[in-house]
Amino acid sequence: MIRATLLAAAAALLLVPAFGAPASAALRSGAQAPALRTQGALAGRTFTFDLQQALRRGPVVLYFFPKAFTQGCTLEAHAFAEAMPDFRAAGAQVVGLSADNLSTLRRFSTEECRDAFPVAVASPAAVRAFDVALQREGQATGVSDRTSYVIGQDGRVVMVHSDLDWREHVRRTLAAVQALDR
Repeated sequence: MIRATLLAAAAALLLVPAFGAPASAALRSGAQAPALRTQGALAGRTFTFDLQQALRRGPVVLYFFPKAFTQGCTLEAHAFAEAMPDFRAAGAQVVGLSADNLSTLRRFSTEECRDAFPVAVASPAAVRAFDVALQREGQATGVSDRTSYVIGQDGRVVMVHSDLDWREHVRRTLAAVQALDR
């Protein structure tokens, strides 16, 4: 099992050049997070996600990922699903965002997110607002970069991690959430 996971992770790293270098996230720590209202899915059920409403309940981890059911994105979803008890204990919500359509995300929320956290549609406007467009040779690819934001209850960005390698996103966002004063 561990060997298969390591092989999958190594294969995912080989795909990084196919997408190109990640763009750097424009939102820096301390910046006000843009408004975000979109359709999403949790355990296969559709719902409307509103960032401002979610922040009333606690900090929010928004993690943008390029494409559902690709190897790196699937491994990242599994890692977030496994860490959800720790995020909940810290009072945080996690929402994955992708440019995939809602029907794809409904399936992904069940099959790969293991019904543990929601995923939502990252519209072109949201991708621009959060500056997470993945570019290849200076051209937009139509997918988002792999960028994670921790947003505090005041609506300000607490932490940003942008890297196509999925392996550090869960650890870094969880550490940032756990460091927040509650």
